[in-house]
Amino acid sequence: MTSERNIRVWDWPLRLFHWLLVFAIAIAFLSSEEDSALNQWHVLSGWVAAVLIAFRLVWGFVGGEHSRFTDFIRPARIAEHISGLLSGRREASLGHNPLGAIAVMLLLALTGATVWTGAFGGEAFEDLHELIAWILLAMVGLHVAAVIVMSLLERENLARAMVTGKKPAARHPDAADAKPPSAIGLFLAFAVIAVSAYAILRYDPQAFTLRRAESFEHRANAGSGPSAAEEEREHED
Repeated sequence: MTSERNIRVWDWPLRLFHWLLVFAIAIAFLSSEEDSALNQWHVLSGWVAAVLIAFRLVWGFVGGEHSRFTDFIRPARIAEHISGLLSGRREASLGHNPLGAIAVMLLLALTGATVWTGAFGGEAFEDLHELIAWILLAMVGLHVAAVIVMSLLERENLARAMVTGKKPAARHPDAADAKPPSAIGLFLAFAVIAVSAYAILRYDPQAFTLRRAESFEHRANAGSGPSAAEEEREHED
């Protein structure tokens, strides 16, 4: 009995990014209320999401073949893709399909906006922060529903592909393994992770430690984050 041949599609840094962002967003929502048992994780999960977004923006230029923005951001294909779905002419997409590409960019933009308004907006942007967060949650729900529907329509498990990085060759007979990321691309991407984490720590010295969300005092108007001394006093209380 021969095993089914698979095609390599998603590189491992993209898959790791994807699932880490899933966990970061989930924890951020579950910890958003002051009486939540996970409240101490709220600020940390937001900063982790910020680092992940910085990574993905760079990975969109230096990552593996199907991770690059040029591979899936093609507005001219959107109308044709929608027309095919409505008429029943569906073709399995190796990478992101045109609608999936829109979802990717919207999710990145909404996540970034949620982090930005939460970290730098101050009290003046508190309502906007919550509004964008709820829009993000709705978009995540729509994305999950679309993945389930497209998995059924295209007869392949798209979520599993984002775990294994592979898709069945039988569904993509003319496709070849995706080009992997280069060593230079990996170096640049992880350099961005280090630089963004350093910048965050300069703004918020205890960004990656657990503390009550309300102890994080925005300094948007003053142009600086909560001082280490202020954070220490919060922990002592």
